[in-house]
Amino acid sequence: MKNVDTVVDTVTDFTNETIDKASKATNEAVDKASKATHQVADKMSEKGSQLKKAEQRLMKETTDYVRDHPMTSVGIALGVGFLLSKWLNNR
Repeated sequence: MKNVDTVVDTVTDFTNETIDKASKATNEAVDKASKATHQVADKMSEKGSQLKKAEQRLMKETTDYVRDHPMTSVGIALGVGFLLSKWLNNR
């Protein structure tokens, strides 16, 4: 009976070690994935801020152009509207 107990203890110890190693490897993988996800989220947030600033700059430049060149702006708007109506009516 002592041999059976020894075998059971050996198998139990081996199983526990294997589970501990697998658990550690899994935790490390999850930590790496979490870190990578946070890095991607930070980059996306940074790019979003850059796009927002670019949008605001373009809106200001467009508003300034329209204010400085009102007749040219109206002419461009009429031309684009005419071309769009022709293009959309031919579909």
